[in-house]
Amino acid sequence: MNMKKVIVSRILIVLAISLTLVSCGRSGGSNTSRATGWDINSKEGGFQYNTKFKEQETAPGLVFVEGGTFTMGRVQDDVMHDWNNTPNQQHLQSFYMDETEVTNLMYMEYLDWIKRVYPPEEENFRAIYEGVVPDTLVWRNRLGYNEVMTENYLRHPGYAEYPVVGVSWIQAVEFANWRTDRVNEMYLQQEGYLKQDSQYEATADANFNTDTYINAPTQTFGGNEEILKGGKLKPQTDKEGNEINVFASRQTGVISPKYRLPTEAEWEYAALGLSEVRSYNVYRGRKKYPWDGQYTRSGKRQVRGDQLANFKQGKGDYGGIAGWSDDGADITAQVKTYAPNDYGLYDMAGNVAEWVADVYRPIVDDEFNDFNYYRGNVYTKNVLNDDGTVKVVTTDEVEYDTLPTGKLVVRVLPGEIAQQPVDENETYLRTNFDRADNRNFRDGDRQSSRMYDDGFDESEDGDNANVTRKMYNSPKHSVEYDSTGTLIRERDKSNKRTSLINDEVRVYKGGSWRDREYWLDPAQRRYFPQTMATDYIGFRCAMSRVGSKSKSKNKTKN
Repeated sequence: MNMKKVIVSRILIVLAISLTLVSCGRSGGSNTSRATGWDINSKEGGFQYNTKFKEQETAPGLVFVEGGTFTMGRVQDDVMHDWNNTPNQQHLQSFYMDETEVTNLMYMEYLDWIKRVYPPEEENFRAIYEGVVPDTLVWRNRLGYNEVMTENYLRHPGYAEYPVVGVSWIQAVEFANWRTDRVNEMYLQQEGYLKQDSQYEATADANFNTDTYINAPTQTFGGNEEILKGGKLKPQTDKEGNEINVFASRQTGVISPKYRLPTEAEWEYAALGLSEVRSYNVYRGRKKYPWDGQYTRSGKRQVRGDQLANFKQGKGDYGGIAGWSDDGADITAQVKTYAPNDYGLYDMAGNVAEWVADVYRPIVDDEFNDFNYYRGNVYTKNVLNDDGTVKVVTTDEVEYDTLPTGKLVVRVLPGEIAQQPVDENETYLRTNFDRADNRNFRDGDRQSSRMYDDGFDESEDGDNANVTRKMYNSPKHSVEYDSTGTLIRERDKSNKRTSLINDEVRVYKGGSWRDREYWLDPAQRRYFPQTMATDYIGFRCAMSRVGSKSKSKNKTKN
């Protein structure tokens, strides 16, 4: 009887192995190409690809926002009846967004890194550090005593988890770029591509940049092989003995997409948190705030009457009556003070308003595009050396932009790849874009009209000098250095200027601690110069989702 059981068991094992082999033979296996039948990821070399990738890892600080279609724009309380963000339907791909606004502590880590890698004591780097430090003087008021915030708000531990302010749009973008590099540097260390703790060895002429690592990995960290090949990953060789898989590429799935500012459409969609008013495939009514309901106070029994956001409640009333209806903050509040919306995002109304990526225009041109809407595209490409390799900026080639305020900012740090606008090589006979700078595309100005002629004279001379020929005829202030290095500022005092709108103003969204309830509506939109900062505008980062739209594999479809 026991012998029969053994024989039966052996037969079952043989059958199982046979079925497995047949199954593998039919499917081709995960490491066999369905195009050619050749092996993928062979130890002998050939095509290498991560065939075991499951889904994008949620990067530090972010939460997942599943994309969808929504009505962007004001749907309630359009008391101004102006031509600004009228309702239009938009669709967004899934993305990630910071759970909270970027805090002083997060930004201080950025300042610490810049200070260590580009010491401001060195003349060549001084402007780098000065260009990223927030403007703490934004707290000053000619008829108010706010020196305690001027001196303490950014750096004091008491404000560590408060949202950073005094940051311009340009500074917010540069923070996001820096954050991308640090997170990818961490991922590459974890996967064994880089030496552990290599971030502590970074210097001005030898540090990590994501784009440089992808395009010219041997130039990352100044070509230091001890770091580039010093990880725990065991080196592989092909049949000729050449090393393979030394550096990570996009095909490995290790390198994360970039942190960036959210687009206006993404920010508004995420702030609304429409999933909480969803009933099957329709929305039950229209939402006015990130939370459900029509009021700014909680209706829940345990916390009934408590404010749901940090905003100015009335004339001279920045917090409410102390000890009873107080909202807990007279300036900004510590992040996570109030409940999150349905996506798990905190302070999408009140606390600080937030920079988004878009260039401001009154028009949201949904007739031309209603998918991942964004105004502000300026397409660039890598600068190439004569030998075809990418040009990596050195410490001797750092160039600065002089802002209208006279402040210097560096836009390309040493170790990054130099960029230039795309040209005819990329645009010729294309139907989807024909130029590098698309910020004013179809925005209602004369150049956007069908009858526009490139040779049209837009000067103010001649018989029609009193006619405004540009829709966005904003002031043009002059900032330049003379031959002695003296900074000369000249403010545009022309009385023929008709607008403050130009390609250098960016949208900011959400109400702040300085704003009344009206501005808490996520659809509200305002603009501010991208080079300037205030005490009520902060920011949070976003990241695109790659791969599947949803994280739920067994999602009910209606």
